[in-house]
Amino acid sequence: MLVIIREYEVQPGMQAAFERLHGAEGAWAALFREHAGYVGTELLRGDRTGVYLSIDRWQSEAQYDAFLAGAREQYERIDALGDALTLDERRIGRYTAC
Repeated sequence: MLVIIREYEVQPGMQAAFERLHGAEGAWAALFREHAGYVGTELLRGDRTGVYLSIDRWQSEAQYDAFLAGAREQYERIDALGDALTLDERRIGRYTAC
């Protein structure tokens, strides 16, 4: 299992739109579901206003890499939507289950 974790700082007043985009039923998860190996997404709201963690799970690194290679245009389109809602985005890491 591969886990991708990112942290976001959302612009004031944009939290609801951000949650719709990044939540389990949002545009990211919809795109991920089109590709083999996607397991699920969690969006966690932090204790500081406007700070979130997203956790995406894939069955394997190979399947995630295939998704990245095959969905570049859609990925960039959705990423641009998210950029308009955030002040900062940080990739915490790419982890594999032990």
